[in-house]
Amino acid sequence: MSRRAYCDGPLHSEVGGGFAAMHKVQDLARFQLPPDFRGRSAVVVQLWWIVRDTLFLCSPQFMYGWRNALLRLFGAKIGKGVMLRPTVRITYPWKLKIGDNVWCGDFVELYTLGEIEIGADVVVSQNSYICAASHDHTVPTFDIYTKRVIIEPEVWVAADVFVGPGVRIGRGAVIGARSTLLSDAPEMMIMAGSPAKVVRPRAG
Repeated sequence: MSRRAYCDGPLHSEVGGGFAAMHKVQDLARFQLPPDFRGRSAVVVQLWWIVRDTLFLCSPQFMYGWRNALLRLFGAKIGKGVMLRPTVRITYPWKLKIGDNVWCGDFVELYTLGEIEIGADVVVSQNSYICAASHDHTVPTFDIYTKRVIIEPEVWVAADVFVGPGVRIGRGAVIGARSTLLSDAPEMMIMAGSPAKVVRPRAG
């Protein structure tokens, strides 16, 4: 078989000295968003994104109450004394619940395709990414799914941490900088690494 004939023909792989047609493992033309996945109409979603990228993002740093009010207006449950920097990005506020006296640093991403719950006195440091959704890579349709993320009170998620879908971080835990947390974190433990593992108990 000539090089040109091989390249112009159907996709093949060599197996045991022969050739077998390869099937598509990821066919995005067949992807479908589940009904009511966003939780609000497309108009409300787009309106929030406009507000987020203007009135929220461009507000002065000290206007924490203003940003909290915008989030509440779009359905978020926000406690007292919450301090979110202007560069915090929230996909769907109506899927977000934040307790009292929570701090979120610059460029924190709260990817609320699914629900995210953050307890009181939690710190989420700069550049961290809390992800409540993913895709099923085992099916060609690349189905999207959500899993609630719960961060219990008094947790510190340090800088540039990724927290995966369905994870629960126990009370008082510390997740070290640049860690990848893909499973539950026990309470009052320090975890670090990629994937994150328990390092030692937190003194307290």
